[in-house]
Amino acid sequence: VQLQASGGGLVQAGGSLRLSCTASGRTFSTYHMGWFRQAPGKERDFVAAISRRGARTVYADSVKGRFTISRDNAKNSVYLLMNNLKREDSAGYYCAADPMFRGNILTGNRNEYPYWGQGTQVTVSS
Repeated sequence: VQLQASGGGLVQAGGSLRLSCTASGRTFSTYHMGWFRQAPGKERDFVAAISRRGARTVYADSVKGRFTISRDNAKNSVYLLMNNLKREDSAGYYCAADPMFRGNILTGNRNEYPYWGQGTQVTVSS
């Protein structure tokens, strides 16, 4: 599966952005999907994940209550709505697909996501 992320940009603290990720192929609904982020000089961290049919979600503690992950399988797309953005949210954001090789477990472990998009940059100014 190939993934294409978009929607990043420059936003003031307290503002909102909506990221999109579109997948190629006809098997999108068989993947759990995740969003990760990476700031310069730091590791790539988990942000949010959603199960293949959208029934389950999981979030990093740092974004709970502010970010919402969703998906539209008819459009082969997953979204990340980010509200009340903070400077520390500035990073490259990456979508990723988990083909569930280890079973139907929704995880934030990036090692379970073998397929990655190219990233979209989010910069939050104060």
